[in-house]
Amino acid sequence: MPGLFEICAEGGSYTVAIEAGALSARAPELRAGLVIADDYFAPALRALEIPALLLPGTETTKSLDEIGGVIVRMRQLGATRGTHLWAVGGGAIQDASCFIASIYMRGIHWTYLPTTLLGMVDSCIGGKSSINVGAYKNIVGTYHVPRSVLIDPALIATLPVEQLVAGLVEAAKICFCRGPDVFAAYLSHDPAPGRPPAAFEPLIALSLGAKKWFIEIDEFDRAERLLLNLGHTFGHALEGASSYRLSHGVAVGVGVLCAEALSTTLLGGAPGGAVADFGQHIRGLLAQVPDLPAILRDIDAPATLDRIKADKKHETAHYRFVTFDAGGAVQLIRLPKSEDTDAAVIAALRKTRESLS
Repeated sequence: MPGLFEICAEGGSYTVAIEAGALSARAPELRAGLVIADDYFAPALRALEIPALLLPGTETTKSLDEIGGVIVRMRQLGATRGTHLWAVGGGAIQDASCFIASIYMRGIHWTYLPTTLLGMVDSCIGGKSSINVGAYKNIVGTYHVPRSVLIDPALIATLPVEQLVAGLVEAAKICFCRGPDVFAAYLSHDPAPGRPPAAFEPLIALSLGAKKWFIEIDEFDRAERLLLNLGHTFGHALEGASSYRLSHGVAVGVGVLCAEALSTTLLGGAPGGAVADFGQHIRGLLAQVPDLPAILRDIDAPATLDRIKADKKHETAHYRFVTFDAGGAVQLIRLPKSEDTDAAVIAALRKTRESLS
């Protein structure tokens, strides 16, 4: 298992290191920069004498309304063009920090130290920021690759079961999208919550290695990398419709099952290949989120459809979804914006909700 590899990106190449104990081992480097961190880690950072600009690890933090205030605080703390920004947290902290690093004084260097399994297996590489504006999720953003990524598997011990499920869902999705051999390798690592942090290291390396291929062949989301949106059009809408009671990874897991249901409708039968095994694995993970059935029952399908319609990936006259073809491969499809399509999408939402109740 590689502990260190390089991502070759147009915006600059950067290293990814899997380093147990990185948060404490790299404390002097963090002290020398400016740290934006999830406020959950305030006690740990204080113990390491690392000053930090602390923010809630929530969707509100990655909103355009909040970004300006964070930038003001950075300037008050003396951040300059030469300041190195460190981001310590999950996806919301990453999105906010990446966006800020890309625009602060026209761009500064940054390093990401993810604290969630989802961040470790997925979002830590790629250099994308996604920022919410009003009711529109991830409607603005930039590409700004980090100088490096440091993954500390020891931090997995701080995570609740739901966060472990969220990360495993994304890892499973990435590996499935990369191909049947990679997905089989993923399953061979016995992916499940409750394992010791060190047991996740080969799975993290596998997932990031699979995503590395998508990033390097299609850095700016024009073709192959778009397939990684599997589950996301449904998932983002479900997140918002639940008032963010559903975490991102869990919502994507539900979204993957919605995509499976929609594919079955469009194909007139269930897709083949490893889709059934994939769906069964996702259902097994989601079954470990005890509040999920109750949250899904509270989500209105027509309201979710309205959020799906607002997704930035659609075209003027067509929706774009990532679904499964008859052989079980992921594919990007265009569906006309019509009453028939809307009915099929709502039916997929309702079928999935019933299957998880």
